[in-house]
Amino acid sequence: MNPGPAVQSPTPWLAYACLALSTSLVGSYVGLSKLLVLTFPVFLLAWLRFGLAALLMLPWLRRGSGEAPLDGRHRRLLFLESFLGNFLFSICLLFGLQHSSAVVAGVILAGIPAAVALLSRLLLKETQSARVWTGIALGVSGIAMVALERQAPGAAAQSSWLGIALLLGAVLCEASYVVIGKKLTAQVSPKRISALINLWGLVLVTPLGLWQAAQFDFAAPSAQIWGLLLFYAAAASMVTVWLWMSGLRKVPAGQAGVFMVFLPVATGMVGLLMGESLSGLQALAYGLGLLGVLLATLPSRIKA
Repeated sequence: MNPGPAVQSPTPWLAYACLALSTSLVGSYVGLSKLLVLTFPVFLLAWLRFGLAALLMLPWLRRGSGEAPLDGRHRRLLFLESFLGNFLFSICLLFGLQHSSAVVAGVILAGIPAAVALLSRLLLKETQSARVWTGIALGVSGIAMVALERQAPGAAAQSSWLGIALLLGAVLCEASYVVIGKKLTAQVSPKRISALINLWGLVLVTPLGLWQAAQFDFAAPSAQIWGLLLFYAAAASMVTVWLWMSGLRKVPAGQAGVFMVFLPVATGMVGLLMGESLSGLQALAYGLGLLGVLLATLPSRIKA
């Protein structure tokens, strides 16, 4: 019997949109957080972020009617998700931004897709197609471009090696966050994941946050800065996590990692608005990253 024509494989475009929007929002607050770290000490900033987000997400803590109770394994995964993806990632990122420009930081963070693909292969046993690996390679190539550009006169003054090392640590933390999140979405709802890992983040950072709060003048920040902090809390802990987990439910972790390229693109755009410059080499890196997303997400044809 004739098997019939090739048919189009289902493509989760809504999930893709959630992933792209999530990482774009993350990229925007990465750049904007440079303003916040000029006002708040790093641990106090993280503590305020988790605290505000915890209040916003109180209704999300409730277990859904069709959701199974958490077992010991998922509780451990939730802790690791928060420790690596919230606590340690925030520390590496915020301290790294203090020693790096937002534009350079954005291109360094383009290495996240490769780290996600490698970890998903090791821990989830996922296999990626040649086209997805090509898309990953296009995004990661931006890191090499920036490393070469740092040898140019004046480039080294923008970013220290300490800043680059911290940002690379943030890359590893974020890759772990994606892989662990893929495991969690099989049983826990995206909203509940967001609320629970935020609570763990609040618990982890509270001792350091209180230590810095005792020495901070809370009357000093302007109303604009407090508004930016509220946006940072809602974007970083609530909206972006919910969007990301919603998309991750339908997309393999390695493929979802390609969408991290929207993070450096958005970061770079915010950096430009803050007065930083974008070189031709960095612009090329962003273009390659976007081409990589296109390659990794175009629907493939399968035989019936």
